[in-house]
Amino acid sequence: MTDRYAVFGHPIAHSKSPLIHAQFARQTGQDMLYEAILAPLDGFAETLAQFCAEGGRGANVTVPFKEQAFALATRRTPRAELAGAVNTLIVEDGALRGDNTDGAGLVADLTRNLGQPLDGKRILLLGAGGAARGVIGPLLELAPAHLLIANRTASKAVALAEQFDRGVEGSGLDAANTHFDLVINATAASLEGSLPPLSPAIFGPDTLAYDMMYGRDTPFLEFARRLGAKTADGLGMLVEQAAEAFYLWRGVRPDTRPVIAALRTA
Repeated sequence: MTDRYAVFGHPIAHSKSPLIHAQFARQTGQDMLYEAILAPLDGFAETLAQFCAEGGRGANVTVPFKEQAFALATRRTPRAELAGAVNTLIVEDGALRGDNTDGAGLVADLTRNLGQPLDGKRILLLGAGGAARGVIGPLLELAPAHLLIANRTASKAVALAEQFDRGVEGSGLDAANTHFDLVINATAASLEGSLPPLSPAIFGPDTLAYDMMYGRDTPFLEFARRLGAKTADGLGMLVEQAAEAFYLWRGVRPDTRPVIAALRTA
């Protein structure tokens, strides 16, 4: 029988995950079906349980259900525990194992697709919400010289930084006023079409400005480009985190490059 997988979210119609996983399946010869499921805001657990009862083998979870998925998982990987959120579920003997592939996806896009080394570099991470939390551990594993988490509410950034015991600091956005090698926008500002209050000093010609948002030229990217920085959106991260989930489910790692190229062309 064809194995069933799905992505759960609210909203979900915009999701590119079914297209991505369909290309992965064709490329690797996997007999699987991947669909997008709109879960009610107050009914995620019930919708997921029904999917599993009908033979679902695994799922991706997106906004706003990642924290609920974390709570529902009976087993969680260390990176899921560190992130405090789950975006990938694996059904094992009727139980749910939770993982978080966001950080692995970001690091793969930065290092492999964009050729951005992270060891010894100064990194600025904008935002202290779930998007930021999921990538801190994988970023630290590549031994940057310094990682600063900057947020509008400084106390949130400080509290998040204190959960990690090495090489990371938290502050308000106003304290981020020196040059960085990599600036990652993990705030909701791009979704809202706005720009966080940033100092121009953080960007230079050797800075990579990376926005987790994809599919549009955001105010953050426009601002960084005007200041001479290199820029990249989060499409590669989207595909790479999907590839990591695909590997967890199917035991084979797809080639992400043609999938990223096809999505950019589309």
